[in-house]
Amino acid sequence: MKFGGHRDEGYAIDWSPVIPGRLISGDCNKCIHLWEPTGDSWKVDSTPFTGHDASVEDLQWSPTEANIFASSSVDGKIAIWDTREGKKPKFIFKAHDADVNVISWNRLASCMIASGSDDGSFSIRDLREIKNDSLVGHFKYHKKPITSVEWSPHEASTLAVSSDDHQLTIWDLSLERDEEEEVEFKAKVKEQVNAPEDLPPQLLFVHQQ
Repeated sequence: MKFGGHRDEGYAIDWSPVIPGRLISGDCNKCIHLWEPTGDSWKVDSTPFTGHDASVEDLQWSPTEANIFASSSVDGKIAIWDTREGKKPKFIFKAHDADVNVISWNRLASCMIASGSDDGSFSIRDLREIKNDSLVGHFKYHKKPITSVEWSPHEASTLAVSSDDHQLTIWDLSLERDEEEEVEFKAKVKEQVNAPEDLPPQLLFVHQQ
């Protein structure tokens, strides 16, 4: 099937993990379209979801709620949408000071969402606190734009992050190292990648490409 409703190129797309065949797609014209499966084809709603002020960069369905999805944008915001409640976001908030390139919804802890930015930082938010300050953690280790964030499918607190700085990092947000472990870890990682002195304790592993 071919859909001509997108008026600009797009990078964002995600399959629903709850409803087989359900799809969302986003474009550089700030529009998001919902694709509903109809047997051997799809029905695409010609009226888009709109609410961002710039290009839609990534989309993620909720892992547990059939009608809820999230979007990220060049406008630095993350939006949460409910397909049952019109074409405007249910919530929208400033997530980063630069483009929000990627998002990842935690499949094991469905209240948690991660986002990666053009400024090299990534953040973790608790969506149960979305009306207040939902920020759980903000990490600035990478030196160039974040290109991917992905929660582990097996450990709820573990996250992989990649960047244009040619590094892939693994993080465990539940960790706090003691003083001896901190010294050993810093020495090991600094040998590998010439890392800065202020390494966060949640950083488990660095792979330099």
